[in-house]
Amino acid sequence: MIDSLPPLREVIAAHDLQPKKSLGQNFLLDLNLTAKIARQAGDLSGCDVLEIGPGPGGLTRGLLAEGARRVLAVEKDARCLPALEEVAEAYPDRLQVINADALELDVLEHLTPPVRVVANLPYNVGTELLVRWLTPKAWPPYWDSLTLMFQKEVAQRIVAQPGGKAYGRLAILSQWRCEARIVMQLPPEAFTPPPKVHSAVVHLQRLETPRFEADAAVLSRVVAAAFNQRRKMLRSSLKGISPDIEAHLVAAGIKPTERAEQVPIEGFCALAREVAK
Repeated sequence: MIDSLPPLREVIAAHDLQPKKSLGQNFLLDLNLTAKIARQAGDLSGCDVLEIGPGPGGLTRGLLAEGARRVLAVEKDARCLPALEEVAEAYPDRLQVINADALELDVLEHLTPPVRVVANLPYNVGTELLVRWLTPKAWPPYWDSLTLMFQKEVAQRIVAQPGGKAYGRLAILSQWRCEARIVMQLPPEAFTPPPKVHSAVVHLQRLETPRFEADAAVLSRVVAAAFNQRRKMLRSSLKGISPDIEAHLVAAGIKPTERAEQVPIEGFCALAREVAK
């Protein structure tokens, strides 16, 4: 055991916490596994950690046992609060639980840098949260790193390289300003209830400056348009971006007949600079 609290199966039984499909909940009950996920985020002793969707507190306990300075756990499901309160009592002054929707909460009011985000994200909001973390108003963002669990297919899209079906907007947003890699994979039976898919943990370490120069809003617009119609040649899929799109593509060193998945991040950044001119 990683602490003096009861095993998670007992916690779930005591508080009658059946995972809710509508909230995208799949609980991870093996505390050795949750501690291992916490370790993927590196040394937490000098950090505040933001956790979204802690559920009954398995990963929360892993983060605290691994030495996180403080954990801010944001949980939408009020049924989980009594179980999390027990964790807070076992780790005095180190866990703050907020009953809120992570998409609507300004977490900065509650965190002291350096901040790392570590979460087994609810399936239904995972991608949206990631995109928000990767597209703040200013860079670098408030967080140093993101260590997040997703469906394996989403994880593969985050680390994908040009040339394959998985490569798209998520890969570009993630890798333009972060070092991204898959650090762990988990089978369905690690969860209760077992999802229909495998899961994977992705670690994103922010870069102080983006790999290539580009205006974030323009790059975002170009990439969204390119991959929205990914089967079309870029001269067609991007014609809504600029009437001179063919000239911009050539100036950026991209053949107008290429498709979006063939263009590396550097190419999209060059194109964004051309369009911004």
